[in-house]
Amino acid sequence: MATFTLTSPEFTDQGELSKAHEYNDFGGNGANRSPELAWSGAPEGTRSFAVTLYDPDAPTGSGFWHWVVFDISPDTHALQRNAGVVGGAELPAGAIQSANDYGFQGFGGACPPPGAGAHRYVFTVHALSVDKLGVDAATPNAISRFLIHAHSIGSATLTARYER
Repeated sequence: MATFTLTSPEFTDQGELSKAHEYNDFGGNGANRSPELAWSGAPEGTRSFAVTLYDPDAPTGSGFWHWVVFDISPDTHALQRNAGVVGGAELPAGAIQSANDYGFQGFGGACPPPGAGAHRYVFTVHALSVDKLGVDAATPNAISRFLIHAHSIGSATLTARYER
């Protein structure tokens, strides 16, 4: 049985994100570009994928969700650089983005408070037991994430760090 893994040519596990991945508002001035991601070894029975990006170190009391995308075809094994652009034009056909905690549907880059030290950014690909979650882009990300976890048959993570 293959191990379910997530990789990126733009950073290594526990490596640093670049300025290209920094948010371009709230004091950030990066390119707000989602990194290229690739996965392999999904569990048998995978019928779709979801990808999430979470900062557990955000000073909110509950972390910060930077990206939630789901209904990714089981034939897809990568997301290209900048796939998380608002509007979803660079996503695989049929994929849907929930609003992130910045409040828009798309990738919201790293933007830890200046001087707060490095935050962790946990990218996770989820193998799901359903073809579709049955919700749309207007669904709050907490509900989308609930459904992702309810239908998860496996996941792989890749953690990056970033500080300003």
